[in-house]
Amino acid sequence: DSGRSAELAFVVEPSDDVAVQEQPLILCCQVEGIQPIRVTWRKDGVRIADSENAFVLANGSLYVSRFQRLRGDGSSDEGEYDCVAQNQYGLVVSRKAKIQAATMSDFHIHPQNAVVEEGGVARFQCQIHGLPEPVILWQKNRVPVNTDNERYTLLPKGVLQITGLRAEDSGIFHCVATNIANVKFSREARLTVSGSHSTAYKDPMILVGPENLTLTVHQTAVLECIATGNPRPIVSWSRLDGRPIGVEGIQVLGTGNLMISDVTVQHSGIYVCAANKPGTRVRRTAQGRLVVQAPAEFVQHPQSISRPVGTTAIFTCVAQGEPPPQITWLKNGQILETSDHIKLKNNNSTLTIYGINPADEAIYQCIAENSAGSTQASARLTVLWADGLPGPPQSVSARTVSATTIQVSWREPLQNTKEIIGYVLHIRKAADPVEMEYQEAVSKSTFQQLVTDLEPSTSYSFYIKAYTSRGASKASEVTVVSTLGEVPAMPSLFIKVLNSTAVQATWEPSIKLGQHDGFKLFYRKVHVSPYTGPVLLPSNVTAYNITHLDASVVYEVKLLAYNEHGDGNSTVRFVSLRESVERTGEERPGTGSEGSGRPTGATAEPPFPLPVLNPPCDCMKDEQSNKTSTTGIIIGIHIGVTCIIFCVLFLMFGYRGRLLMCKNVQEQLSTPQVPRSQRSAAGLVLNGAARRDRDERPFGGKQLDLNELERLFPATPSQDKAVTVRAGGAGPAEPQPRTREHQRRTRIFPVFSLQPAPGLPASHDETQLSSLPLDDFGVIEEEPPGRPPAAGHGPPEEG
Repeated sequence: DSGRSAELAFVVEPSDDVAVQEQPLILCCQVEGIQPIRVTWRKDGVRIADSENAFVLANGSLYVSRFQRLRGDGSSDEGEYDCVAQNQYGLVVSRKAKIQAATMSDFHIHPQNAVVEEGGVARFQCQIHGLPEPVILWQKNRVPVNTDNERYTLLPKGVLQITGLRAEDSGIFHCVATNIANVKFSREARLTVSGSHSTAYKDPMILVGPENLTLTVHQTAVLECIATGNPRPIVSWSRLDGRPIGVEGIQVLGTGNLMISDVTVQHSGIYVCAANKPGTRVRRTAQGRLVVQAPAEFVQHPQSISRPVGTTAIFTCVAQGEPPPQITWLKNGQILETSDHIKLKNNNSTLTIYGINPADEAIYQCIAENSAGSTQASARLTVLWADGLPGPPQSVSARTVSATTIQVSWREPLQNTKEIIGYVLHIRKAADPVEMEYQEAVSKSTFQQLVTDLEPSTSYSFYIKAYTSRGASKASEVTVVSTLGEVPAMPSLFIKVLNSTAVQATWEPSIKLGQHDGFKLFYRKVHVSPYTGPVLLPSNVTAYNITHLDASVVYEVKLLAYNEHGDGNSTVRFVSLRESVERTGEERPGTGSEGSGRPTGATAEPPFPLPVLNPPCDCMKDEQSNKTSTTGIIIGIHIGVTCIIFCVLFLMFGYRGRLLMCKNVQEQLSTPQVPRSQRSAAGLVLNGAARRDRDERPFGGKQLDLNELERLFPATPSQDKAVTVRAGGAGPAEPQPRTREHQRRTRIFPVFSLQPAPGLPASHDETQLSSLPLDDFGVIEEEPPGRPPAAGHGPPEEG
């Protein structure tokens, strides 16, 4: 279009101005964009109709033939004017221009008579308000003051300072104020210079200090400071915040006035004027605040965009100024109203339009405004609508699956389904604003989606859109459904044996359980289907004693938390009371029978919570199985460590040969080797009860003697020698009688390999020691001396 921008935009906007009564006024406005463009004007938001007094020129400017501050009908040409431009794509509005009539008030401060001694300081002041700001000049004896005299200082706000007074300075002074509206003269004031210059000492004193000023950037600030004293004080300036004043644009007027040209926001601050007596620290100070405002200006302009129907459009408009500007959005010249469909965020700097439709196609404007001025920027939204897009998905429904899951299903659109490349499921909490919505993409062949990680007892809204490469369909109908309430989490559970007929179940209530009304406790004999319970317990209870139990069987205890939404998952523990009975018989022979009515023993709380057994173990098998003694294992480990120490000593004293001991004898020893997973004392206990998983007699009851050991582990006479190391000995053991008692003793067999050191011949004297970890120890039960061996398959007594 002849090189012009396709976007409708302002090239020149109207600016603030001061109009003269009965004089013509022209407000400029120039627009570019695709023709035809229609330009109109508004005053205070009301359109101005063409008339003899005001009409629009061909270039778009507004011409006012005779400006009137106040007409007979009460109307006025003063106000805020803006230019409105419109073409086929939308409408834009210019910044507001403030138009005021030129005025000048009467003087409200006149110069006053003054009598000052010679060498002193005289100050005269005039003050008058007007638009534009009046220019004030001074006259002495009706003749303009000679500004070339460095002792005379004229400040812009109507102040005349005369320093180092002399007799010839006496006279009559007055000021003249001038602007485009008028010229006015102040009253006259007489200056009298008396006496001669005094040499008496006078402390420094500040006659006039700086005033508080509020200016706009690029204006000039004058901070006044007049000081007297004898000797004449030295005037200096500083900032209260310690920052340097700088030198660029800084000028000193007269003897101590500070002038800052072309002020910026960085010049804002409190300025301190100090009058110092020369050569001393005697000083007087005065201070004033300078506030510099900056009109709003854009850091980021909104950009024109094109979006398909059903998608989201985002415009960003960032402005700065002092004070910080307020941002307002317009749509085709009208203030934009927010809704679920249109949202403003980040202090109105971000405009988001969700699910756009053809009605959203417009020109959107960002207006940034503060007390120092306003500015505007515009961007156009083009909504793309392609023929043949699919219709909205049909029959959208949602079904609650759990407290955190909802299944949404739908059917494909009724028309134009061939180009569908997928669906998008839009999800949000029903109570949340639209901008909190999120989406999940679904393949084109899928017509249901399981939405997970939702919150319990919460309503959610869902709708679907079908997408093609050319755009999205219209949104389906919205369906709303709520998740189920959440049941409590699984509680912890610990079982402590109190005596042969009672146990204590304890648990720790935790906030992780969620809202719960209480607990349900069940217990039963293992393999007996019906539970005893539930025992209902309040939420603040943390323990419960289960009594009148049978000491000969294993019990299953189950605990769960419940609330109004149902029962949570349960924690299951198994416990045996038989350990309590057996320990009582061993520690207190002849006492502690089950029917005595006295406690027969107690089992300490297990060192760790026992896991839920699923499926439950066959605990009834313990009645025929043997018991592995925890005490025997610990003693055996100590004996094994001792064996290692003595073997090292043998090597140090030059013992030669190959020491071969039994290794991994699980299939040959009287008691089976403990599996790796059960090689700690804790691993052999089920809630405090010892377990016996294998028959005492290996190989179907056949006893193992030394001959069989020699057959199973033959020694080579020239290299190997079998040595049994005893806990209390330092050398080879004496041959032991091959009795059943000695065959049943518990021994730990560490295995060593005496091999030549690497790189040495086999006959070399030095040997290398290789030891197995404790995992490779074999264990046999040992009966205490003097006690006959156990008969049959019964459990051996503990020593």
